[in-house]
Amino acid sequence: MMFIRKSALVVAATLTLASCASSGPEMETVDYVDLERFMGDWYVIANIPTFLEKGAHNAVENYQLNDDGTIATTFTFRDSGFDGKEKQYNPKGFVRDTGSNALWGMRFIWPIKADYRIVYLDDDYSQTIIGRQKRDFVWVMAREPNISESDYEMLLGIVESLGYDMSKVERVPQRW
Repeated sequence: MMFIRKSALVVAATLTLASCASSGPEMETVDYVDLERFMGDWYVIANIPTFLEKGAHNAVENYQLNDDGTIATTFTFRDSGFDGKEKQYNPKGFVRDTGSNALWGMRFIWPIKADYRIVYLDDDYSQTIIGRQKRDFVWVMAREPNISESDYEMLLGIVESLGYDMSKVERVPQRW
């Protein structure tokens, strides 16, 4: 029964994320992403959460480059508190634009690949923003679980400039 419930949640999340309707002008990606440097752990600092992420604490996204060029992804978080049950999802990333490596499809279930755009990446690969053309979900991430308040405000300014509804952005609690 738990497997069926979890599968239903993953299907619903995928269908939600896979919606292709665009909203606003084309959301540009960064010019280029060195995939090797981008791999590893990214702590989710803030987001507009999908229903699976609501109440997430200590959220971490990990990327590993596969030999075939796909990206093995592990998304882990604690549900509803730092002592909550650990949850883990394993979508697979597909680079859609090999010129920039900044436009991906993220697949939770076959064959749907949700829009995933690296729209900001600092020079030292320590902070990034992942957006979607539809501007329904966004993820502000960093290599460390905590960032300075000035960096946080700067990153939120970028999110706002992309046309997101800032009233939906939530800070993700991180305590390690």
